[in-house]
Amino acid sequence: MLLTAAALRALEYIENGMVVGLGSGRAAEAFLAALASRVGDGLQIQGVATSRRTEDLARRSGLRLTSLQAVDYVDITVDGADEVDPGLNLIKGYGGALLREKIVAVNSRRVVIVIDASKLVPQLGTRGRLPIEVLPFGWRQVQRRVAELNCRATLRESAGGCFVTDNGNYILDAAVGPISDPRTLDEKLCAIPGVVSTGLFLNVADVVFVQAEAEVQTLVAAAGSIPR
Repeated sequence: MLLTAAALRALEYIENGMVVGLGSGRAAEAFLAALASRVGDGLQIQGVATSRRTEDLARRSGLRLTSLQAVDYVDITVDGADEVDPGLNLIKGYGGALLREKIVAVNSRRVVIVIDASKLVPQLGTRGRLPIEVLPFGWRQVQRRVAELNCRATLRESAGGCFVTDNGNYILDAAVGPISDPRTLDEKLCAIPGVVSTGLFLNVADVVFVQAEAEVQTLVAAAGSIPR
């Protein structure tokens, strides 16, 4: 499904002079296309890309980019998600950019998520997959430790070998069911030496735009639930 309508709703949050976090994936690219059109009409923003693909697309679209190191904070990040639960907690990382996406998101004043209705789940883990970014060194040992948490993990592959993230790391895709306590699982996974980040994005999203056909539903995080 094209997410043009939801992307346009996210675009309503963008103001002149903002630093905008540019997510990765299909939804983020729909937003980037809408944003580039506004920039062509005179909107002035700086973008912080969360992946090399997004950076390339943004440059080709005529967007002005900066780095996270060059700014004090990001005004707003617009990104997609692979799962969204009723509390607006997320699973991300099916596209492999989870670490940079998380770094940019937690350094943003506001995070807006654009999805289609198929990404709404009653409980994180419903779709059965949790990406985990790991160092190449000792990844098999990390895989074994992850399995001890009842999460059988497989090394993600791509054409020609294993998938390598923009950070030079690997992705383990952990087979999960509905996760009863995402925060505890995240803490246990991140405590394993060699784990860089997980696809659990908890208390990160402020607003989620859900597109179903031509209709767009707006979901807003409960007041005070966002720690930034």
